[in-house]
Amino acid sequence: MKLKRKILALLMAALLAVSLAGCGQTSQAPANPPAAPEASTPTERTVTDMAGRTVTLPAEVKTVGTFGSIGVLNAFVETLSAGERLANEGSPSFVKSPTWEKYQYQFTPHIKNLKPFQGADNELLMENILAAKPDVCLTMSTDLTEQLEKQGLNVVQLSWTKTEDVKECITLLGEVLNQQEVAADYLKYFDDMLAKTADLTKDIKDADKKTVVYGNVSKFSQPHVIAEWWIDKAGGISVTSEAMTKANKESLTYTLEDLLKWNPDVMFVASAAEKKDVLADARLGEITAVKNGAIYIVPRIAHVWGNRTTEQPLTIMWAMNKLYPEIVTDSQLAEDISYFYSHFFKYDFNADQLKEIMGQ
Repeated sequence: MKLKRKILALLMAALLAVSLAGCGQTSQAPANPPAAPEASTPTERTVTDMAGRTVTLPAEVKTVGTFGSIGVLNAFVETLSAGERLANEGSPSFVKSPTWEKYQYQFTPHIKNLKPFQGADNELLMENILAAKPDVCLTMSTDLTEQLEKQGLNVVQLSWTKTEDVKECITLLGEVLNQQEVAADYLKYFDDMLAKTADLTKDIKDADKKTVVYGNVSKFSQPHVIAEWWIDKAGGISVTSEAMTKANKESLTYTLEDLLKWNPDVMFVASAAEKKDVLADARLGEITAVKNGAIYIVPRIAHVWGNRTTEQPLTIMWAMNKLYPEIVTDSQLAEDISYFYSHFFKYDFNADQLKEIMGQ
């Protein structure tokens, strides 16, 4: 009996030990648990353009076609540091300009080897367009928008009628090109430059302000209402301002008699040929600007500075340099020009280029 009790006690102890050992073990997770399903990356997105249209775009826009106002639109894309995405050469009316070779091919050298999307009469070259099939087409015209949209292309339409529309254009394109930070940077630059010019001109008395005419003076035409804005911001008085306000149009045609009566102190013209025509017209010889040799050619870099362009803050500084060189010196103007193109266009002008731009 004693032996049986001992054997029983040993068995009970062994069972207890096994039981305790089992309680101390933990269950192990499978060596290779199934991977959690990944969230799918969107391949498309939508934006609302300035015509109120909802446009579907690829998640990443890699190529951009520009139509109609090509100079203005290229400048927008280049200002957003995305010039390498341009997918077309300019139309013949742009390419024939000497400044296209001089500047546009410096900013975006690759477009020289691309095909144009519009012909000599601005007609759409649909074969070229569809072969390139840009991720987005930029226009400023409802007619062009509709033609391109009918071909199944993604079209974003911009509008720049009021001065401040440049900000909305930049903001929209920042979204289109996924360049929101650059867009915000430009908007700050724009506001900072306007504040700077306002401070520089605040002490000029009205009696000391110079009168200015801009445009195709030999043809008695002021082609862009925005010139009224930048002349005023530069501290000048536009002689066409009152007539432009009454006309309430984008452009203004006036008469020789009007020009003689206005007798502007300074003329800003769009080209060397226009300056030559003014000087050759004996009827204009007694105008103060002509007698004093105060006829200046507005620079054309990415686009004509006197027209609508993202370069407009530089237009103000350039005009102020011509009107009041004691307020904006050549060195100050050179610094402003250099900063803008280096910072946004990623292009550095050399000293000779800067001198040529300022001296026009």
